[in-house]
Amino acid sequence: MALILALAGGATPATAAPAAEAGPGSLVAAEPTTAFLAPGVPLSGRAWSLHYRSTSATDAPDTVSGTLLLPPGDWTGPGERPVVSYAIGTHGLGDQCAPSAELAAGTEQELGLMQQALARGWAVVVTDYEGLGTPGDHTYVVARSEGHAVLDAVRAAMAVPGAGLSAHAPVGIWGYSQGGGAAAMAAEQAGEYAPELNIRGVAAGGVPADLAAVFASGSNSPLATGLIIAATVGFDAAYPDLKLRDLFTPAGQAVYDEIRHECVGQIIARGAPYTVRGLSAVPDPLARDDVRARLAENSVGSVAPGFPALVYHGGADELIPVVQGRGLRSDWCARGATVHYLELPGTEHVTGAALGGPPVVGWLADRFAGRPAPSNCG
Repeated sequence: MALILALAGGATPATAAPAAEAGPGSLVAAEPTTAFLAPGVPLSGRAWSLHYRSTSATDAPDTVSGTLLLPPGDWTGPGERPVVSYAIGTHGLGDQCAPSAELAAGTEQELGLMQQALARGWAVVVTDYEGLGTPGDHTYVVARSEGHAVLDAVRAAMAVPGAGLSAHAPVGIWGYSQGGGAAAMAAEQAGEYAPELNIRGVAAGGVPADLAAVFASGSNSPLATGLIIAATVGFDAAYPDLKLRDLFTPAGQAVYDEIRHECVGQIIARGAPYTVRGLSAVPDPLARDDVRARLAENSVGSVAPGFPALVYHGGADELIPVVQGRGLRSDWCARGATVHYLELPGTEHVTGAALGGPPVVGWLADRFAGRPAPSNCG
């Protein structure tokens, strides 16, 4: 489906080489657009819709869409204007759920978090990830693909004509939930995939660090059923040879087929009458070696980021157990990373995203200012 955009003024888009002929992060097209706080209420500042070259989970070239947001006024701080690559949490699988579409419609629920970065004068670039707003199924929670998209969004933003962003600008990566996994994977990939970026830190919240463990913990939870089935759609999109749809009963396959085009609220509601275990046609869907191998490839914790990390998690998270955040902290610390871990006592999943915003922005501001990064690895 075509990306749903609200174009401002009908400006001629900037175009570049087709994605397959360009390097990762190359700008394919950029068009001025209007982002909305609410329907009919424009967000102040400037915005561009982007299409850019990225890389799939199997290292094939692809094209990803996204949005670049700039606050009003010139950058008056020291050095270059910082760029935050914001990795969104679960929006759904249909193109209408893409953050670019929701920003254009005034329905983007994570805009309040993005605004905290914009209020500091920073640029914010938001990827739609692979297949969300572009042809094909969204590779939902396939972190290898998502991490590439998060990093390449920064490269593309720096190439947007008229945006005035420097290729040497300080960069921050921020994401929660699905976005936390994407941000964490981007941090692990950056050293080899995007070594030229001046990344000062990554803030990753509510991270599904060990996907097999997250899926196993939610297999009897109706709240998680739709999201776990959505993940099987995402992994089938990234790795068609897995044929995960075949692991479900006819009722499970019907849910799978319906949610391929739905947004997060519909996905959760559609799965709520069931459990994943109840819809499974096999005793253990995670028993196959190929399935476990792909889940492991898209889990995080095995590579220390080459820059400071803030890992935060709700202590009462009902979707992604807090042991995931604690485990990621331990894994990164054991590999020599500089990690500050923040646990939000008594906080469930959605509230964790909101409560995490102010400390994340303050932590990123310190990284952009060059202040020493705290660590509680000991």
